[in-house]
Amino acid sequence: MRDGEINKKSNVSMVKDFVLLGFSDLPNLQGFLSGVFSIIYSIILFGNSLIIGLTRVGPALKKPMYFFLANFSCLEICYVSVTLPRIVVSIWMQDRTIFLRACATQLCFFLILGATECFLLAVMSYDRYVAICHPLHYILIMNPKKCIQLAAGSWFGGIPVQIGQTCQIFSLHFCSSNKVGHFFCDIPPMINLACGDTSMHELSVYVVAMLFAVVPFSLILASYSKIISTILKLPTAHGRGKAFSTCSSHLLVVVLFYGSASITYFRPKSSHSAGIDRLLSLFYTILTPMFNPMIYSLRNKDVIAALKKLIFKT
Repeated sequence: MRDGEINKKSNVSMVKDFVLLGFSDLPNLQGFLSGVFSIIYSIILFGNSLIIGLTRVGPALKKPMYFFLANFSCLEICYVSVTLPRIVVSIWMQDRTIFLRACATQLCFFLILGATECFLLAVMSYDRYVAICHPLHYILIMNPKKCIQLAAGSWFGGIPVQIGQTCQIFSLHFCSSNKVGHFFCDIPPMINLACGDTSMHELSVYVVAMLFAVVPFSLILASYSKIISTILKLPTAHGRGKAFSTCSSHLLVVVLFYGSASITYFRPKSSHSAGIDRLLSLFYTILTPMFNPMIYSLRNKDVIAALKKLIFKT
């Protein structure tokens, strides 16, 4: 067997590499998909890089809110770069093989950056909570030192646990098939390949998901419950509308990311199917990073003003 060595006595595959089936069930669309994903990746790089650049040169974008937005855009570039370039190369070269260590590395970075996104979305909601509920103390509370600490915690907080989870997943014994019904190495399809009882591994996945997804999401909900309560108490419709507009972009990103990711990771193994997992993964790994720059820029007057100023200068 080219893609693995089978131990005949135990009927367990000593896998050295995997085959990412990805979009192989669409043979007539390989060239089209390669072109589409290349364009999407270019849009993600350009859009998020533009936001990072604007937050550095725009005087009106020196607020803590835009510091976190720049971090978020940088995260999106890293997040999508873990999966999308390899997808494009695999489709273009018609070589879907990925070595075990490369698969483990991809999963590890994917999980670490996914945890960072959960934390950073929670930090951004906290920033909006302070800005709307405690506007007079905003600059004092969200001082530069605290912003850096919150951003650093978001980036590095999930590293030890996610490395441990990756080691746990790849300590499993995989059965004779090494064909992964997905376009990158993710937890559900890897567990589906495992032999024997994987209930304890699934339980650990749920526990980690609760820690890195549900807890930040609960903090986001708590922040927005306070925010909405404060906004509804504002005396004028104009004030309420302005306050809602500063939160709507972030809230839309939260719904897109958590909606698709939670369905993927909180469903039991028996209900997973390659097609549904692949479709859901497209949302939180590719489409959300592509739409984020549009969501934030089109609904933010400061970003639009900084962009116009940059264009007219050039």
